[in-house]
Amino acid sequence: MSGASTGIADGDPGAYDTLILGIGNILWADEGFGIRAIETLYARYLFPDDVRLMDGGTQGIFLLPWVRNAKRLLIFDAIDFGLPPATLKLIRNDDVPRFMGVKKMSMHQTGFQEVLSSAELTGDLPNDIALVGVQPELLDDYGGSLRDTVKAQIDPAIKMACDVLEAWGVTATVREKSPAVRELVGPGALEISDYEHGRPITSGEPA
Repeated sequence: MSGASTGIADGDPGAYDTLILGIGNILWADEGFGIRAIETLYARYLFPDDVRLMDGGTQGIFLLPWVRNAKRLLIFDAIDFGLPPATLKLIRNDDVPRFMGVKKMSMHQTGFQEVLSSAELTGDLPNDIALVGVQPELLDDYGGSLRDTVKAQIDPAIKMACDVLEAWGVTATVREKSPAVRELVGPGALEISDYEHGRPITSGEPA
């Protein structure tokens, strides 16, 4: 798999046409949906050299060079649509900035809305944009993982994303073997199974 990125510290977006971006914060329960979704996508599929997968975390405006460099942009994120918890929605093109800005759950959404606005002002907004978003069930749980209802939407979100990519002419090839290291999020304690099992459970704390 080429085109994977472990972060943005190298400062050079490189050459690619399609950027697949997970944004959010894995430390705050369902706000980590976007990161867990792209982690899963990376673990299951290989992509052509002109596709970049990135854990955008909470980097906000620092993602601007990467977005401006893309012709097509696919985003995974937890979005407050005002719908029942765990509702999954696909948003496209001009509607994406509107949904990301209507009910800001955290600073990363404010920052990413600015990324899209800045790219539009400079004429560098990707030609095609899609957002695969889930309605969170719980955010106020520091150190918690995804709620079960939201975690169950990762597979449907991956299917939805692959359908979008296929329509864009991007082929996802199933890996014969999962990568030994989850490069997008990081090895060890941040990988979802270790992250969940490593959290101490105390009385009155969500399991």
